Amino acid sequence: MPIENEDRFTEVYRAHYEDVLRFVRRRAHPMNVDDIVGETFLTAWRRRREVPDDPRPWLFGTARKLMLNAGRGMRRQSALTVRIQRAGDAFGAHPPTVDPTARADDRMDLAAAWQSLAAVDQEVLALHVWEQLSAKDAAKVLGCTRAAYAMRLTRARRRLAGRLSATATASPALAPTH
Repeated sequence: MPIENEDRFTEVYRAHYEDVLRFVRRRAHPMNVDDIVGETFLTAWRRRREVPDDPRPWLFGTARKLMLNAGRGMRRQSALTVRIQRAGDAFGAHPPTVDPTARADDRMDLAAAWQSLAAVDQEVLALHVWEQLSAKDAAKVLGCTRAAYAMRLTRARRRLAGRLSATATASPALAPTH
């Protein structure tokens, strides 16, 4: 029986919320659980006429799809960080390190530097590093000329490199003092 009204939705919600919550908790990152469960029931409300008589499997399937999407998003974010790291290494922003602790520090520095960039710089760098677009295609995405994109990319790289070097020079506060 499709969900015809708010009362029926409330019944479905109350009857299946705990099950969906447990289902998601066993499978998703703890930070994402509440969002996924909320999105699952939001989807149920939006698609209420499509929800079958036994909504539990449908809700689990919806939650599963949302978890897969969240996982892809987290992997893309992680891949972006790795690609930016590699690009930074290629531009001499980070000398190669072997020490895993130093690599972790580098990644934390990179994440902090990335977060400190303006959204426009993040977008230009992401189009280049993450999406691997040519300058011509990236310029189309941004609605500018190829030359303007190239200049924005150069400036964004410089700002990222500057923040990386600023972060690296700020880290010695943790070094032992004698």
